[in-house]
Amino acid sequence: MEVFCMIHTLENDQLRVKIADHGAELSEIYDKTNDRQVLWNADPAYWKRHAPVLFPNVGRYYEDHCLINGRSYTSGQHGFARDMEFICTDKTDTSVTHLLESTEETLKHWPYIFQLYITHTLNERNLTVSWKVVNKSQETMYFTIGAHPAFNVPVLPDTVQSQYRLTFNGEKELSYCLLNPEYGTVIPDKTYTLHLENNSCPIDEHMFDHDALVFDNGQITRAGIALPDGTPYVEISCDGFPNFGIWAAAGAPFVCLEPWMGRCDNTGYDKELSQKPNINELKPDEIFDQSYMISVK
Repeated sequence: MEVFCMIHTLENDQLRVKIADHGAELSEIYDKTNDRQVLWNADPAYWKRHAPVLFPNVGRYYEDHCLINGRSYTSGQHGFARDMEFICTDKTDTSVTHLLESTEETLKHWPYIFQLYITHTLNERNLTVSWKVVNKSQETMYFTIGAHPAFNVPVLPDTVQSQYRLTFNGEKELSYCLLNPEYGTVIPDKTYTLHLENNSCPIDEHMFDHDALVFDNGQITRAGIALPDGTPYVEISCDGFPNFGIWAAAGAPFVCLEPWMGRCDNTGYDKELSQKPNINELKPDEIFDQSYMISVK
């Protein structure tokens, strides 16, 4: 079986899933049962990505740099992994595993020797995305990592996005922060309330006028998108994730549901990366493991 190819397909009688070597990015979820594309097609007119991995930083550092052991490192939004070529190290009928390792170029932006494994596993109507980070450095490593899948909204003909709803796991309301438009970092001293009815809320056309909604404190362990009749057609399960983002580009026919292990800086943050809230810490040779699941209903 050839495994070192550009696109890898996992398929059963219900779903077809594609994963690219570039960024180890999920690039298609086709629902055979309902004859519809669930994942966004990366039309650059709105947003040129499908579901990038965010590593070693979710979102932006304040003024696009972080402090590590007193030294400043520059890194763009969402880190470098999404724009790099991964190596496919294993493929079975139900899973694909990719590997990214540090290079001289990555060390300029983040001074750690690492291995990042991403595995996509298909089981009936569920796709599990697993991350494994290995610290190969001789010092403690600090990072954040997140997912950014975009789902088509609307998915039914003759419907519009505002007829669809976001669904959540049992809350009556959620609190969220917004981003500073100048820096792309969280405005830390103001929170907003997302009121829910029957664990859901409509996708208002102005919901993302101020960029992403940022949810902290592990509020969201499950989130989905429901059809106009209230039936969810896609859900993300993400137990143990402290942060979550929801975003769509202006006027775009998709919505991103983003489970994060850590997030962007607060505006004005100027301390060491190691002191950042929800930072992931790995000692030498330690391994970080986390996963989330996309369920197509």
